[in-house]
Amino acid sequence: MLLQMRSARWFIQLPVLMCIGIIAAAGATAVAATETEISAVPPHVLQRPSGFQAGETLTYSVSWSRLVTAGVLTTEVREEKLPDGREGLLFFVTGSSTGLLDAVFPVHDTVRALFDPVNNVSLSYLLTENYGTKKRRRIVQFDRANNSVLTRLNDDQPETLSVPEKTLDALTLLYVLRLQEGYSESKTFAVPIHDSGKIWSVEIQTLGKEHIETPAGEFSTIKIRTYPRYKGEFMNKGVVVIWLTDDARKIPVLAKSTLKVGSFVITLTDIKSQQDSKKTN
Repeated sequence: MLLQMRSARWFIQLPVLMCIGIIAAAGATAVAATETEISAVPPHVLQRPSGFQAGETLTYSVSWSRLVTAGVLTTEVREEKLPDGREGLLFFVTGSSTGLLDAVFPVHDTVRALFDPVNNVSLSYLLTENYGTKKRRRIVQFDRANNSVLTRLNDDQPETLSVPEKTLDALTLLYVLRLQEGYSESKTFAVPIHDSGKIWSVEIQTLGKEHIETPAGEFSTIKIRTYPRYKGEFMNKGVVVIWLTDDARKIPVLAKSTLKVGSFVITLTDIKSQQDSKKTN
């Protein structure tokens, strides 16, 4: 039971974990990648976001093997001023446990990532975790001029790490995947990701197309798989399969990751946009 509770805590951080794999829950060992092993952000990414806009809110249910509901997760896109005064986007995620898990091992997390939509780069990342009786806060600041990140965990001394150009945080990767054009089974690409003080090369492979039904509706989707890579070798653990709508928005409607015992499933339950909000006002 403890394994399931700890796994649920990690999986409620859906957007982060969907992108780098369920590393903690699957028991994978994190390994730093070198700059020569990592590809740049895919060249087909649009220069300005068209797949999502400020005002979008997506709600998901989180379950274990589709048998036990573990939590609810909400992702939002908000307008936010960048440090230089330009218009940017803030990706904001909240995840909370429900039911039995919440009674035994409550999890309430938030993730914030500031994104420059013109240059398609991460600028900052803030993870706040509340699980059981523990709390943890991780702050990441990207220094684009010097290709480095400054990270700080709770009140520990900050640490600086050199990173490849265009390195993203794991939450932002989920949105960059939605900007990608021309998904094809004949093409794969890798993106450098910074998470928990390490650099990952996350490879994205297109598996095909499927029709998916969720509480939010029925969708034609593109099925992709994301997993970490090190020195050309793919890690067998932490693989996540994601279904994106086969349209301009590329909304993640379903995600699955297999654990040692069962699997975690994330299912889209509701979609709201800025246009929907205007209709109700």
